[in-house]
Amino acid sequence: MIKPMSVKVIPNCLTLLRLLATPVAVWLIGENMMATAFWLFAAAALTDAVDGAIAKLFNACTRIGGYLDPLADKALLVGVYVSLGFADHLPRWLVILVVFRDIVIVGGAVLYELAIGHLVMRPLLISKVNTLGQIVLASMVLGGHGFDMDIEKALDLMIGFVSGTVVLSAVAYGWVWGRAALVGGDDA
Repeated sequence: MIKPMSVKVIPNCLTLLRLLATPVAVWLIGENMMATAFWLFAAAALTDAVDGAIAKLFNACTRIGGYLDPLADKALLVGVYVSLGFADHLPRWLVILVVFRDIVIVGGAVLYELAIGHLVMRPLLISKVNTLGQIVLASMVLGGHGFDMDIEKALDLMIGFVSGTVVLSAVAYGWVWGRAALVGGDDA
């Protein structure tokens, strides 16, 4: 008899789908198929909210999900941002800023683990706001180009918002982790 799929598997399956959607989204942007890229990106971004909600609601958090989820998030956003930058749909300075922030956060977490000890990762509110802003901006760019909408002024505002929250979140992580390192805590 086949056992029904455990609820614990669903969030990880959604996360894997998001990870697998990344190279397809990058390819679609490279082929200038922006409307299709918009829908794929929107669906992939939605899986991030859904997998997290299921994991919390049904107590279905897993160790592998704890690693895969942020990896899938970073892969999707960095892949889409780099592709949009190469296609000249996003300013390259913003792409560099977004990617550099992610490198600093991941590198900082690794250094903390190696030099200080175990790091309990807790996303900061400013980081969640930044991620939401990045998703909205990428959706606006993809949708604007895919559906031939003139949204330049709104894009300029979102670029300012995203660049500001990128910097604030990087500084906030540095502050929290630095403070935790000084007091010797693992609860950053």
